[in-house]
Parts: sequence; C-alpha cells; structure tokens
Amino acid sequence: MAADPLTPAISERICRHMNDDHSDAVLRYAHHYGGQTSATAAKMTGVTAEAMTLEVNGEPVSIPFDHTLTDSEDAHRTLVAMLRAMPAGADQGES
Repeated sequence: MAADPLTPAISERICRHMNDDHSDAVLRYAHHYGGQTSATAAKMTGVTAEAMTLEVNGEPVSIPFDHTLTDSEDAHRTLVAMLRAMPAGADQGES
C-alpha cells in the first residue's frame, strides 16, 4: 500500500502523534535543529514537504528537512533519522 501524501490532514495527524507520544523528541528538535537551547517545552504545529514547524515560547520555529519529503512514510523515516543524528547531550540543549 502506498504511503499517504503530506496533506494538511496528514500533517495534523503527525503533529498530534508527536506531541502526544513523543514530546521529548519535539523538544530535542527545538534544542538541536532549532537552536532553542533554553526551551523547556516545544510543540510541533506543522509538517510540510520542506520543513517542520514548532512552537517554542509562543514563537514559530521552522526546521528545514535535508530533502523534500515525498509522503508520510518519508516523514517518519526522516524524523527518526534526525533524532538518531543528534550527538549525545543534544536532548539536554547542550548542542
């Protein structure tokens, strides 16, 4: 079965899942990729083919992907790879 295209509804589903089940990972994205090292909370608000958007301290932070995503499966693989690529300590804002 083909993966879902990155529609607004799929973006909402990804964001809901990440915020509900992986809020620690969302904060790590903010720290490492968003440069928001003092953030204590972050919320994923959107995923497009080009970037994810987080809300950190009430402000949007756009984090571009290293390639244009093709579908929901590519989004999943890319988000996981971005976590795995972080150096040790990055989850504590020490990057």
